[in-house]
Amino acid sequence: MPLAPKSLARGVALAAAFTLATATAAAQGFPTKPVTLLVPYPAGGLSDVIARLVERPLAKSAGQMVIVDNLGGAGGSIAAQKVLGAPADGHLVYQGSPNELILAPLAMQSVKYKSEDWRMVQIIGSFPMAVIARKGLEANTIDELVALARKAEAAGKPLTYGSVGIGSFYHVVGEHFAQTIGTKMTHIPYKGGAPMLQDMGGNLVDVAFFVVDARLPGFVEKGMFKVLATMAQPGKPEARFLDAYPSINDSKSVKDFAFDTWTGYFVRKDTPEAVVSALNRQLATAMADPEARKRLDELGGRVPPMMSVAEAQKEYERQTARFRAIARSIKLEAQ
Repeated sequence: MPLAPKSLARGVALAAAFTLATATAAAQGFPTKPVTLLVPYPAGGLSDVIARLVERPLAKSAGQMVIVDNLGGAGGSIAAQKVLGAPADGHLVYQGSPNELILAPLAMQSVKYKSEDWRMVQIIGSFPMAVIARKGLEANTIDELVALARKAEAAGKPLTYGSVGIGSFYHVVGEHFAQTIGTKMTHIPYKGGAPMLQDMGGNLVDVAFFVVDARLPGFVEKGMFKVLATMAQPGKPEARFLDAYPSINDSKSVKDFAFDTWTGYFVRKDTPEAVVSALNRQLATAMADPEARKRLDELGGRVPPMMSVAEAQKEYERQTARFRAIARSIKLEAQ
């Protein structure tokens, strides 16, 4: 026998209240078990190192054990799918960047999720980027690079630029640079940063638009490459090891070309708001830890100002819109 309208409405209201009460109760005690930081790359790399410097202070602020789990493959999408397939309770957290959650869905047909499937909780670290070139390249400034790139294309031998793969952050920025200066450059994709830098050291690839860390002075001294400019945002402080270099935005040829790369923590979009808020506060507390900040600084990164839940969401939406616009302008197609 069907329920009367009033009984049906009362039932729906009770079910909604129960769901809300359950979510609130879970959030108030969050976390109720160990929290896993899922890193979408193998152990030993920069992403793994970042997670491990967050591990201890986050465990302290959350009052639970924190576990770092490495699950690489498919541009970070294997780890991403694991998080999306897990309960939306905040205990499995994805460590991501623009590469995995904004660009991978645009560049890889195998990626079945989209940026809107995620909620950014907090950005915990950012690293500077620079325009680097092989030692023998006949350009030492951005203006000289622009002139050389135009001359090379006119001669039918475009300059080459390296990245860690089609659709990667570094590929998109490189293609955006070529479009900005109105010329063509040839993209050379690599399976990682190490082989790309090795070829640059051998004068086999001309330039790269790449993240740099505290090892930069040593690489330059060894002659692996030279630095033409940073990609610093005007007025934004940079790492000390970049003090000797101008910004690309100081050149006559290129303006408003500011990029850095960041690492943040993400959960499923349907994670309860109270859980997201709790994790947001716990990460902010963790990144105030002097030892964590010192270790990130030693790596060449910095801890940005911590954001509220609303600010984090707004920033994620801004970054998503920016990179989607660039992807459209360079006609990035899923492979």
